[in-house]
Amino acid sequence: MDRARALMAQARQQTGLADFGEDTFQEGLERLTAALDREARLNDLGRGAMDSQIVDLLSQRLQVEDWYSRHPEIDEGEIRAPLIGLGLPRTGSTALAHLLGEDPAVRSIATWESMRPCPPPDAATLKGDPRIAKAEESMERRARLFPRMTAMLPSTATSPTECQLFMGYDFKSQLFQAFAHIPSYVEWLNVTADLVPTYGYVKRVLKLLQWRCPPDRWRLKNPAHSLFIGALNKVFPDARFVMTHRDVAAVIPSVADLYMELRTAYSDDVDLPAIGQEASDFCALGMERMIAFRDGGQEGRFFDIQFAPFQEDPLPIIGDLYGFLGEELTPQTRARMEVWRRCTPRDAGYRRTDMARFGLDADALRQRFQFYLDRFDVS
Repeated sequence: MDRARALMAQARQQTGLADFGEDTFQEGLERLTAALDREARLNDLGRGAMDSQIVDLLSQRLQVEDWYSRHPEIDEGEIRAPLIGLGLPRTGSTALAHLLGEDPAVRSIATWESMRPCPPPDAATLKGDPRIAKAEESMERRARLFPRMTAMLPSTATSPTECQLFMGYDFKSQLFQAFAHIPSYVEWLNVTADLVPTYGYVKRVLKLLQWRCPPDRWRLKNPAHSLFIGALNKVFPDARFVMTHRDVAAVIPSVADLYMELRTAYSDDVDLPAIGQEASDFCALGMERMIAFRDGGQEGRFFDIQFAPFQEDPLPIIGDLYGFLGEELTPQTRARMEVWRRCTPRDAGYRRTDMARFGLDADALRQRFQFYLDRFDVS
């Protein structure tokens, strides 16, 4: 608790602000800092980086609350029927988000906005916002620290990204476990934590982003939503969902590989089989919850996309998705999507780690996830 309070004090000092808003974030912050100290085996770089990340998230929350205190009318905005991408990670959801982001009539969270949502963007100065250049610099530093990341998660400062950072403002997010071995925090997050306030805070930030900068038709995505679909639904009851699917023998090792890339920079004692088990466990739990949610009368809100045909030719599938939404895929948007498709390589080209190093086996994974493969006819 003392460590959490010290980091909160740093954020207050950095921003000159004091009000964090509702205290829903404090339990997560305390559990996270305790797990980092006791379990993560961080090196000096890792300890400094995680402290810096926590202070930054706290600072962003302070700034969000400051804008709301000075402009309470922001809360009058509405987030209507967002389309939310979810499912297993590493299933083509990033490519889908990029393609959907080419539609000028809709809105995604841009990478630079996720890093610095305050001050809220203004449509008049959006393209020249100096935070775009700062985000590019930050991404270049990230690429040097995590050499394979650019290939694993291709993105730019202006491309769509997930809401993990915004969930991090409430300190209930998979963001932290990607960088560190924190099993007690992960267990609490996945089993006990209440994420309704977390998604409420995500909505709070989305309202801020759209306040001076339309459009307000959101395209969101985050594979982790599958774990918390009940809480997500309470906050966004009119949302519709697009779920991407892929063979788990490709998905789980890829998730483990990503976690290895991130954790190796911050710890000199990385347990690869533990990463493999963690990736397999949270993916299985997410799919169990997702299937139960869909089978509970929610099937009509979902549009499913299989990885292989989407990789082969995404535009017909996206056309069907627009039909599902009752929206028009205009020739202009289709042309923009085709340009993105032509200019973006499908083969990332990085060397993948042998899944056996993570204690993973393709046949065993398929057997564990047979309930998922059969339910969604994943080949």
